[in-house]
Amino acid sequence: MQGKKKYQEKLFTDFRLSDRIPKENFYRRLKEALDLEFLYPLTKGFYGQSGQKSIDPVVFFKLCLVGYLENIPSDRRLIEQCALRLDVLYFLGYGIDEELPWHSTLSRTRQLYPESVFEEVFTKVFALCVESGMVSGHTQVVDSAPVKANASMDSLELKVPEEDLEDHLRKVRALSARDKETPIRKAKGDKSEEGQRQISANEKELQALKSRNKKWSKDQDQRPGAGNKNSKYTSNKTHYSPTDPDARISVKPGKARKLNYTSQLTVDASNHVITDIGAYLADGKDNQHLPEVVRSVGRRLWKHGLLWENLLADTGYSSGENYALLEHKGITSYIPPHGTYKGGPKGFTYDENEDHYRCPQDQVIPFKKVFLDYRTGTKKREYRASKHVCKACSLKTACLGKSHEKRITVTHFRAEYERNNARIKSPLGRYLKAKRQATVEPVFGTLTQHMAMGKVYTLGLAQAEKCMKLAATAYNLKKWLKFTKKTVKSGAAGLAVYFAALKTEIKAILSLFRPVSRPTQIQLG
Repeated sequence: MQGKKKYQEKLFTDFRLSDRIPKENFYRRLKEALDLEFLYPLTKGFYGQSGQKSIDPVVFFKLCLVGYLENIPSDRRLIEQCALRLDVLYFLGYGIDEELPWHSTLSRTRQLYPESVFEEVFTKVFALCVESGMVSGHTQVVDSAPVKANASMDSLELKVPEEDLEDHLRKVRALSARDKETPIRKAKGDKSEEGQRQISANEKELQALKSRNKKWSKDQDQRPGAGNKNSKYTSNKTHYSPTDPDARISVKPGKARKLNYTSQLTVDASNHVITDIGAYLADGKDNQHLPEVVRSVGRRLWKHGLLWENLLADTGYSSGENYALLEHKGITSYIPPHGTYKGGPKGFTYDENEDHYRCPQDQVIPFKKVFLDYRTGTKKREYRASKHVCKACSLKTACLGKSHEKRITVTHFRAEYERNNARIKSPLGRYLKAKRQATVEPVFGTLTQHMAMGKVYTLGLAQAEKCMKLAATAYNLKKWLKFTKKTVKSGAAGLAVYFAALKTEIKAILSLFRPVSRPTQIQLG
């Protein structure tokens, strides 16, 4: 007989949310394992003693974690989706008849709490990973990636007063017909400070920018990203974003120029647990950010009793200062050198004991001084021979050119470079290069593609830092639950084998103490 279901609202119903959530459900297991009670005393000082009650701090952070676990960057859409999920409601501690907080409450609460609160949540989850044996600590992998800022290239403003606009355009960049046809969209408001609207570049930097712009104007239609409005002749030295002044223009090869932040990520090599993450201005170089990353990661590992031995990173983190810093801290670096490092001129040999160079004609070029290169801000060493040494040399014209004496300038950290390069070329160095690529890049891909970190929907560097900390916390939580589930299963199987063997052994022991049957008594007549 064919059945037909008709739905009719009931006036009363007997319903328990916990009965509807399977025991193996992710959010049920997460609710049982994650304890966020420490947030109440931690956030109490940010509220007054009277007025309307705020959103529960634990509920706020759970909602944020759900947003990153479900790849939902929008607060409005997050609340809509959570209301439809029984397992998420159970995780949040809400019943099906309770209304979830308003979406704007999440944004206001995120701005209310300082970065230290988000750092504490990340540290607590990281501690769970350490206690479970997921973090070895000895090898850390560092990498960076641009994260799209919540600002448009169309709203960029020049760092000059309005009355000087035309003069500045004529001096700094070459105008093209395309510039005149492209409308410039004004931002609704200017959130920048006075210092962010003024040009901070010197004359040499502006002259270099002018030369690049002239070249760009010739092949602007062929360049990647040329179709992006108003992005052809922009620079952080001459432009700023009034919408988000902390956002910076950056570009990767083959991609369009955009307003971004830089995410510096550190991953443990054993189980790919994130040990540190931070938001930085996108116009800085990776090697400039590495000292701060090393200090942050070092403190966290030291607090949990972990010994840090190796650091793996790509060429962007290469600098003599970084090599020296890592050696001072007892950390072995495996960072390929940048292409500008040569170690000295071709054909010249360096004597480490005497600290001088020898030319192909076996003439000594002694050390003279240490100086600071104003262009790069790095320490360098100068080796210079007297003009009398090179006066009668047959290679003088090819070697000296128009100068009268041989002058060699190398980095002050040549010894650190050479030691690092020897490690990179070793079999272990080649193995660790592949290890680095297989460790940190999948983590970045997961965060940007599946955990709502492809773009930050907040304004300002501090807010971007909070978003990245939350994304990393959600990532570590997911890995931790998966790891503990595997451990429990393997442990249960091991216990089953152990008890089976123990049972057999007990039986064998008991058989030794069985009563011996008495012999049949024979009656003699």
